[in-house]
Amino acid sequence: MDDLQKRIDQLEARNQRVESDKAWETSWVRRLSIMLLTYLTVVFYLQFVVHINPWINALVPVIGFFLSTTTVSQLKKYWLKHRAKS
Repeated sequence: MDDLQKRIDQLEARNQRVESDKAWETSWVRRLSIMLLTYLTVVFYLQFVVHINPWINALVPVIGFFLSTTTVSQLKKYWLKHRAKS
């Protein structure tokens, strides 16, 4: 009986970790931190490698990332919904 309880406890702990990971993957903190790091990386590249004014040009990949993170989840929901029907 102790072995069964131990296995249940391990499964519950694993489920908690998976839920935490999922919450992180969909969090705005994660999205904003990736956007900021992307922006700063592109600013550095444009300033020191390409030698152009980077502050506006660096927004292009950041906006692309933002759009992809906000629209891909909708596409995933659509795909899962139609996949479940077939």
